[in-house]
Amino acid sequence: MTKRPLWSGLALVGALRARASGGLAREASGVSIDTRTLQPGDLFIAIKGETRDGHDFVRMAFEKGAAAAVIDEAHAAELSGAGPLFVVRDVQQSLESLGARARERSAAFIAAVTGSVGKTSTKDMIRLMLSRFGETHASAASYNNHWGVPLTLARMPAESRFGVFELGMNHAGEIAGLVAQVRPHVAVVTRIAPVHLEYFGSIEKIADAKAEIFSALDGGVAIINRDDGFYERLAAAASPTASHVFGFGETEGAHARLLSYEPAGEGALVEAEILERRLRFRIGAPGKHIAMNALAALLVGVVFDVDLEEAAAAFSEFTPPSGRGQREKIVTPDGAFTLIDESYNANPTSMRAALQLLGGAATGPGGRRIAVLGDMLELGPQAAELHAELAQDLIGANVDLLFTSGPLMSRLSYAVPDSMRAAHRATPLELEEAVLAAVRPGDVVMVKGSNGSRMARIVSALKSAFAPEMAN
Repeated sequence: MTKRPLWSGLALVGALRARASGGLAREASGVSIDTRTLQPGDLFIAIKGETRDGHDFVRMAFEKGAAAAVIDEAHAAELSGAGPLFVVRDVQQSLESLGARARERSAAFIAAVTGSVGKTSTKDMIRLMLSRFGETHASAASYNNHWGVPLTLARMPAESRFGVFELGMNHAGEIAGLVAQVRPHVAVVTRIAPVHLEYFGSIEKIADAKAEIFSALDGGVAIINRDDGFYERLAAAASPTASHVFGFGETEGAHARLLSYEPAGEGALVEAEILERRLRFRIGAPGKHIAMNALAALLVGVVFDVDLEEAAAAFSEFTPPSGRGQREKIVTPDGAFTLIDESYNANPTSMRAALQLLGGAATGPGGRRIAVLGDMLELGPQAAELHAELAQDLIGANVDLLFTSGPLMSRLSYAVPDSMRAAHRATPLELEEAVLAAVRPGDVVMVKGSNGSRMARIVSALKSAFAPEMAN
C-alpha cells in the first residue's frame, strides 16, 4: 500500500528554511531521526545527540530508501552526492521550524499532557479514545523533549482530526518552550511528585515548572488532578489563560470523579461520574492510577465533544506501554509465574502505585509476591530517606521477598523485615542470578527502577531463562 505524502519537496524547502542540494526531493511520506526505524520515503533529519551525530548516518539513510536528508552547512561538502539534501544552518532549529509549519497548517483539536507520573499512559489512553472518532496523531513512546515534540509535530498529517502530545522536562522553562510549539486546546497535568528533585530543590518548584503547560492555552481548558496536594497552586497558574479548569480524582466536587474501582482479571471495572453523568466501563489493565488516567482522558473527550459512552468503551483495549506495567506469564519447566515489567522508570509516587498493584495481584498455588527494585534517581539530598520510606509500602502490599540493586536501594533493604530481605547487590548484573534462582511457579514478580538503574536487564534475563507464554 502506497503511503500518502506528508510533505512536498517545495513545502520542505520553505518550512526548513533550507537550500536544496543534489536535486529536489518530490515528496516525503514520513520524518525520521533514526536509521534503525526509518521507512522508505522518509525525510531523514540528522540530529546531533549526546553520543551520536545523525550526519554519520546520512548515507545509510539513503541506502534504506530515505527521500531526502536535512544536514547542516558544515557537512554539506562531505555529503554532496549522497542524495537529495536540504542544507540548513542549524538542524535542531530547522526541525522546530518544520514542526511549527505542521502546527500552522493543522486544524486538529490538540491535547497536551504533562505531569511527574502517568504522562505516557495518559497520552496513550487519550489517543486510544480519540481514535474512535477520527484520525488521531500522537507522540510515539516518550517523545516529549526538545527534539521529540517538534518531531511529533513534523510527523502530524495535515488531515488529522486530533493530536495528542506528551511534554516532559528536567529544568524550569523547558515545558514553556515546548507548549509554545504545540499550542494545545486542552492541557492535562496528571500528578505532581518528587521527580527530578535533584534539579529543582523542592516539589513546589516542580509544580511550577509543570504549570508552564498552561502558558499557551489562550482560552483553552486545563485538566488537573483534583486529589493532588498542588491542585490549588496549579489551578491558580492556569486561571490567566484557561477558560475552564476541570479536576479529576476521588475528591468530592471533582468534575470527573472515581466512584468505584474493582480489579477484574487482567483489568478493572470502573464506575465514574463525569460532569454529573455516570459511566461504568472496563479498563484493560489493572491499577487505580490507570483508572485516574482514564478520568483525565474522558475530560479531554468532554472538551472535544465526543460520545462519552463510546469513549469509555475504548479503554477495554488499553495495554500499558513497554516497561510500564506490562504483564506476562513466564513458563518454567515446573509451571508458570507472572512477570510485571515496570522497569522503564521510577520515583516514590510511581513506586508506591506499582507496589499497590503488586499487592493486589493474585498469586498461584504456593506463589509469592516478589519485588525486584533498583535505585530511584535524581531525588537529590533526600534520596536515601525516600528509598527507606518505601518499607511500609512493601509491608502493606504483603510482599514476601525483596531483591534490591544499587547504593540507594541498600537503605530500603536494611529497612524491611529480615524475612522479606532476599538479596541486595551493587548492580542488576550481579542480582540476576539470585532472582533467577528464587522464582518458582505461582509467583508474581515485579521489576521496577529508574531507567538509569538498568533494571530492564533483569526483565530480559527472566524472559531469556524461561519462555513468555502470553502478553496481557
